[in-house]
Amino acid sequence: MTNDSNIPIYPFVAIVGQEELKRALTLAAIEPAIGGVMIMGHRGTGKSTTVRALAGTMPRIAAVEGCAFNCAPEATAGLCERCSDAGKPFATTIEVPMVDLPLGATEDRVAGTIDIEHALMHGAKRFEPGLLARANRGFLYVDEVNLLEDHLVDLLLDVAASGINVVEREGISVRHPARFALVGSGNPEEGELRPQLLDRFGLHAAIETEHDIERRVEIIRRRMAFDDNPAAFIRDWQAPTEELRERIGSAQRSVREVRINDGFLSMIAALSAALDIDGHRGELVMTRAARANAALDGRDAVTADDVRLVAPMALRHRLRKDPLEMTDPGSRIAQAVEKIVME
Repeated sequence: MTNDSNIPIYPFVAIVGQEELKRALTLAAIEPAIGGVMIMGHRGTGKSTTVRALAGTMPRIAAVEGCAFNCAPEATAGLCERCSDAGKPFATTIEVPMVDLPLGATEDRVAGTIDIEHALMHGAKRFEPGLLARANRGFLYVDEVNLLEDHLVDLLLDVAASGINVVEREGISVRHPARFALVGSGNPEEGELRPQLLDRFGLHAAIETEHDIERRVEIIRRRMAFDDNPAAFIRDWQAPTEELRERIGSAQRSVREVRINDGFLSMIAALSAALDIDGHRGELVMTRAARANAALDGRDAVTADDVRLVAPMALRHRLRKDPLEMTDPGSRIAQAVEKIVME
C-alpha cells in the first residue's frame, strides 16, 4: 500500500490501540456530512500516522483525468467550470487525496490565487488552485491546528461545511468544489481552539499515550518491522486491509439508506439537553455518526449501541466548561448515556 508518490503507508489495520481515533476517522470518511475530526492528545501517539493510514486504506475513486479539483466523471452537479463545460470526460482512478496543510501556510496558498507567471508571460489572468482544490473528495490534515491563525481555521471550516471554495482576486471570481474531511490534531498542553471553532468539528477523538506494557512492546515491534521492510509488512496486513476497504466502500454506498427511528432521535435530543449543549449541531453529528457506524457494521438500522458509541466523540468538545466542575467531560457524558440510552 503506497500513495501516488510511491511512499509506503503504514497499514491502518496494523495500528495498535487508539480505537476511538480509528473509529472517528472511519465514520467521517464514510459520511462526510459529519464534518471532520478534531484529534487532541499527547505528542508521538500516532495521530498523523493514523490519518495517512486511513487515506491509504480508502477505496480508489474515479476522477476526471487532468482535473485539478479531482471532479467525479459521473457527477452532474458540483463540478468545476472546466468539467461542467466539457463533454464526456476521460476517467481515471486515483488514491483518495491526502493533503497536509503546513502551519505557516498563507491564505493564498490554501484557497488559491492568481498565477502571476502566466499573467506576465501571456498577459491573461489565470486562477492557480490551492490546497483546498487538491483536497477535494479526500482529507485535509492540519497538524497543530490549535496553533493555526483563527482566520485560516474559519476559512477551512466554512469551506468544509459548504463544500464550495469561493476566491475573488484581482478581478477574478472563482468557485470550485472543495468537499473534504477536515482533520485537525493538536496537543492540549499547547492551547485549545476557541469554543465556537471547536464546535464546528464534527467529532472529537481524545487519545493518550499507551500505558499497557505489552501494547507498547507491540507498537515498537510493528513499527520496527515496517521500517525494516515496508513491502513485506504491508503484504502481511493486506488481507485485513482489503476487508476494511470493502467494508468502508459498502458503508459509503449504504449509509443514506440506514434507518433511525424516532425513539433513538429522542435519545439523542435528550442527551444534548441533559448535558446542556448549545445549538443543534451536536445532535445532527450524533445522528449522522450513528448511521455511519451502523453502515460500517453492515446493518440497515441504528441501535442503542451506535448512539452509545458515538455520543462521547460528538459531544465531548461541545460541553460548557465550568472551572468549578470536578467531574471530567468523559464521566459527565458516560453518566448521561447510562441514564438516558441504557434505560
